[in-house]
Amino acid sequence: MVRSLSPLFRFDLLETVGVVAAIGSDVKEFKIGDRVCADNAELCDECFYCRRGQPLLCENWSGHGTTLSGGFAEYCAYPSKNIFKIQNMSDIDATLLEPASCAAHGLEKIAPKLGSSVLMIGAGPTGLVLSQLLKQNGGCTVVIAANAGSKMDLARKLDAADVYIDLDRKHPEAQWKKLNEDHPHACTTGSAKILQDSINYVRRGGKLVVYAVYGNDVRVSWPPSKIFGDELTIIGSFSETFMFPTALNYLDSGKVRVEGIVNKTYKLEQWQECLDAIKSKVAIKAAIVFDD
Repeated sequence: MVRSLSPLFRFDLLETVGVVAAIGSDVKEFKIGDRVCADNAELCDECFYCRRGQPLLCENWSGHGTTLSGGFAEYCAYPSKNIFKIQNMSDIDATLLEPASCAAHGLEKIAPKLGSSVLMIGAGPTGLVLSQLLKQNGGCTVVIAANAGSKMDLARKLDAADVYIDLDRKHPEAQWKKLNEDHPHACTTGSAKILQDSINYVRRGGKLVVYAVYGNDVRVSWPPSKIFGDELTIIGSFSETFMFPTALNYLDSGKVRVEGIVNKTYKLEQWQECLDAIKSKVAIKAAIVFDD
């Protein structure tokens, strides 16, 4: 059982950090008082995909904070296999381990060749982590293109990329035109329109990675002739499984920096204020904290 500090997410809280408050009789690797984070995913280990080594596609997947009770509580219970010790990070920064794990999975899907150029469209929390991972794992030139403002300021502070393109919020057309097909990999986050256009920024033979949450009603239309003639690879990157140890190694060692991504914290009774900050984009990412 973990006493939690959790960031805001939809449904319930899936990104949970806290201290061990109680343990089962068979648990040996943890003790009461350990600072830990929790992997929210619960897999069935029995379905078609799990039995074939593709647990992310588990037909019976469930998750704390989505289909199961999450961290939006003073106490929450997880299997010990889902718990990981934190050594150096602050509790606030450690709440980013779940999105960082998703970024680590994204890196595996992209699999950039050494010396690659990568265009990251968007500078949200996961994108800021993924861009740093790309810089350290094959991406010789990482370009972030996103709206000018606090996220891009933070991207520079974190040294998340090599090139930064601050898009004008009202008239970015000229800036988009300057982005050519010189990137073997492009990762897109954000609006459907940006996703629609992103195919134009990928070099022939490159990969376009759909790396964002979109509604079921969102549609894009790409010319098959371009996909065929340019031999483009279009892939999706969704969530993560078994990537917490990797993310923890990068973040807890400081090799991937996340300080400042969670830039607002709130008490439970400030729930509406927290929602308003996210809606108004005052908060890059917000956390609900509990009193000791």
